[in-house]
Formats: sequence, structure tokens, C-alpha cells
Amino acid sequence: MEKHEETIKILNLKYFDVYSLDWRGQGLSSRMLPNPYKGFVKTYDDYTRDLYQFITTIVKPKAREPLIILSHSMGGHIAVRYLHDFPGIISKAILISPMIDINTYPFPKRFARLLTFFAYKSGMGHLYAPGKGDYYPTSKKTFVNNVLTSDFKRYMDEKYAVDKNPALGLGGVTYGWLQASFESIDIIKTPGYVNNINIPVLLISAGSDRVVCINAQKALCKSMKYCIFISISNAYHEILKESSHIYDQFWHIFDKFISKNT
Repeated sequence: MEKHEETIKILNLKYFDVYSLDWRGQGLSSRMLPNPYKGFVKTYDDYTRDLYQFITTIVKPKAREPLIILSHSMGGHIAVRYLHDFPGIISKAILISPMIDINTYPFPKRFARLLTFFAYKSGMGHLYAPGKGDYYPTSKKTFVNNVLTSDFKRYMDEKYAVDKNPALGLGGVTYGWLQASFESIDIIKTPGYVNNINIPVLLISAGSDRVVCINAQKALCKSMKYCIFISISNAYHEILKESSHIYDQFWHIFDKFISKNT
């Protein structure tokens, strides 16, 4: 939640009431393993149920309609699951760099999935995936090779937030999280899965994304009845933390989409 403080403030200035949650295992929500830095979930069904409970018990009783989902990355994936499982509640959805599939570079996708599967089945679901580890503060040094944003100032926002509250720190993902992710990816890529999503959907893709698969985003959007696909050139994965030139483009696209039949 703290990570997107700037975006939330802008939404408030646009007269939106904002309801936001930290996914289980992230932010100030309960962590799933004794090591709080490890990204882990047993199944994406848990995420979907969490979102359902949040919207049903917190958002709907208080919020003004129409209800609009604004989501990013894994949140975009969970939003698709929610829209499929619980139709008729949300009026519009905006998916920013949604994780429809994962970029497994430098490993071939088939190898990455097999490695993850066998590691998980061998009882290593709680271990970090290759190349991942505990939380490491962002800095000028880590910025050089980061794949999230080209904007140093916004990149450092995470460090400032964690400095204020160390409990926000999060490290890399585990084999368990990866296995759950691959299983859920197979679900949403099932032919016909998104056929019952009958609301306007805006999918904003980052043109220089190296975290998730752009082609998978295009395919999913094409399968939806009312999905608009827009790519922002030169944007890294975290569009909401990008340079002002890119961030302003996002808001222009956002305003145009929201103004239609709202």
C-alpha cells in the first residue's frame, strides 16, 4: 500500500475513494513463512478468496458505485481470477502489466517449470527460487540493473518506506510461490476461461517489460469480449513507478478509459 502512495493521492484528487489491501505475505499482511522475507503462497485460490472477502466485507458496504478494479502485475492476475469467479460486482477493470505469464529468463520456460515442479514436490517449496534471497535495500548500485523502473527517485521510494517501517521489507519468491503461480497461469490460459468477463477491461502493457510476458497479455486481452490493449513504449514493468513522462501517459490513458460510460 505504501509503495503506491503517490498514485493513491492522485486518485483521491480525481475524486475516487480508494480501497487497497496488502496481499497475504506482502506489506503489513501476515507473512506465510517463519522467514518474513520469503514470498510464498500455497495456492492462488487463497489470493482470490482474500480479494472476494475484502470487496464483500470492506468495499461494498462503504464504497460508491461503480466499483472499478485497478491492479498491477500479480494483482492483475488475481483480478482476472476474481472477475471470472465473481461476475456482476465490478463495473470496469484496469490491468497494469498483468502477470498473465512469467518471463523465466535466463531459463527456458519448460526447464523453469520442471525445476519448480520437482523442487516443490521434493519438499523444497519454502526455499528461494534461483537467484532470489532476503530483502536487500534499493540503492544506486541496485538501480543500475533493475528491471522494474527507469526512474531512480521513484525506485528509491521502497527504501524510504522500509526505512520507516522495516516490517514492509520483502525478499524474493520461493519455489512454492512459483509453483502456485504456474498452476494459476494454466487456469487463466485455459481456452474460454475469460469468456464470462463481460465488463470493459483496459490492459496496459509495459513496452520494455522483462518481468512478465507481453504476448500472453495480448492473447488474453484478445480472448476477452471488451478488452482494450495499450502498450506504453519504453516503460519498464512498474508503470506506476516510472518516469514522469511514462507516468503521465498512464494517467492520460486512465482518464480516457474511465470517462467512457462511467
